[in-house]
Amino acid sequence: MQERAKATRRSLLEAAAQLFAEQGYAATSVNDISARSGRTSGAVYFHYTSKEGIAVAVVEDRFATWSQLAARYGDETVPPLERLVALSYDIAHALTRDTVTRAGARLWVERAVIKAPIPDPFALWTAATTRLLAQARLAGHVNEGIHPARAARTLVPAFFGLCTLTEALEGTTVLDNRLTYWWQLTLPSLRPQPSPGNLRTGR
Repeated sequence: MQERAKATRRSLLEAAAQLFAEQGYAATSVNDISARSGRTSGAVYFHYTSKEGIAVAVVEDRFATWSQLAARYGDETVPPLERLVALSYDIAHALTRDTVTRAGARLWVERAVIKAPIPDPFALWTAATTRLLAQARLAGHVNEGIHPARAARTLVPAFFGLCTLTEALEGTTVLDNRLTYWWQLTLPSLRPQPSPGNLRTGR
């Protein structure tokens, strides 16, 4: 694709993301996207075929692929549980600060009114969580009774629920604090428990 076409496609996607994040899918028209981007409606249809097509592209761009996970996820010098916690903050920040990610999250919630299959946005994050938990268990940092895949399928929805409800009820400024407390509650249940012989009786 030529650079000019790439720039047009990107400007359309970012304009659509801004509108989807601000007012939702149903309230956004192709003409709105055209006006916001400064491009013609014909450009929208040429590059994305339909409003549904651009909605899918927005979800795939950041929310469903989590391309920003790669650097932290692959850093083997950092213990697995530390990487998992760091990843959660990266994703939480994207959900509150990045327009395309925010739009993808809203489009996922509104997927029932979009006449196109919306990609599962949680698959990569769940796979990353599963792998990190497996690595942590192998290193002795996670309780042997923890099943990585099952734990990941619980942690990921809980994490996204925390982010969504915190923003709705309290706003984004307190999200880091809520996430920190969530990990303070969650990490002890993942880590190995001391054997009874190592416990000291309190006085």
